[in-house]
Amino acid sequence: MDAHNVIIRPIISERSYALMEENKYTFEVAKDANKFQIKDAVEELFNVKVTRVNTLSVKPKTKRVRYVAGKTRTWKKAVVTVREGDSIEIFGAQA
Repeated sequence: MDAHNVIIRPIISERSYALMEENKYTFEVAKDANKFQIKDAVEELFNVKVTRVNTLSVKPKTKRVRYVAGKTRTWKKAVVTVREGDSIEIFGAQA
């Protein structure tokens, strides 16, 4: 699997910015990607050394549009910890 197909986008939120101070970066990843593929993709794309990868599947939430109830999509999130001293620059922000 290509690295660009594994890492879909970075997750930018208050919590992810707080985790950047601990050298942890959050990404949306492909549903079928495993931890080893995620680690290899981050190391290839950002030239950093990954020490740990934590993944979780985000469950859908129920949303309403007028009278019709539906659900949001399911997706997979990865929190990647990089080696001390390494950093990933996301949108010009550096931890």
